Amino acid sequence: MAVVDQCEVPVRVDYELTALGHSLRPVMRAIKTWAEQRMDEVLAARARYDGEPA
Repeated sequence: MAVVDQCEVPVRVDYELTALGHSLRPVMRAIKTWAEQRMDEVLAARARYDGEPA
């Protein structure tokens, strides 16, 4: 991740992915798709973990 100090008041810092970070985009897309397809299961598992009724 690259950090760019904008030298402004109030302080502002911009972050941007490096080429190495961009190489993770297909992996992150796959995780996002997986989570979206299983959202009901994810929410139920979260509720069980938190001790809430599903």
